[in-house]
Amino acid sequence: MSATTPTRTRTPVQLAAVVVAAVFLLVGVLGFVPGITTDYDQLSFAGHDSTAMLLGVFMVSVLHNIVHLLFAAAGLAASRTARGARTFLIAGGVVYLVLWLYGLLIDHGSDANFVPVNTADNWLHLGLGIGMIALGLLTARANTRAARGPGLG
Repeated sequence: MSATTPTRTRTPVQLAAVVVAAVFLLVGVLGFVPGITTDYDQLSFAGHDSTAMLLGVFMVSVLHNIVHLLFAAAGLAASRTARGARTFLIAGGVVYLVLWLYGLLIDHGSDANFVPVNTADNWLHLGLGIGMIALGLLTARANTRAARGPGLG
């Protein structure tokens, strides 16, 4: 590749999706690290009986960690295009808002809490949902303005 060969630059929405996906990748990996995850010896595959806590705050299980890793993989794959990145951020945000509602409605001590979630997870899911949707909308809007050129938007 020569010095004059153009390099492909990511749009703001693609960059946002990569960053969000990288955070999910990190969280998914850290959920399997003793010390970062307290009561690691109590980590179960799924269910509310897993008392392992990421950073001592957020309930995790093997299934919960795998979901984070799969979500990261989906985000990285979707970030290859601006449309895919926007869809990942907005649809992912909607998924997290649904998960927030689910966490509010279920009894945390019941078998319905199979992911598992606790109150801290619920607040995090609300923030993630709102934040991801906002990133998807705002960074996509920046893409549209940039594509129009200066003074045309």
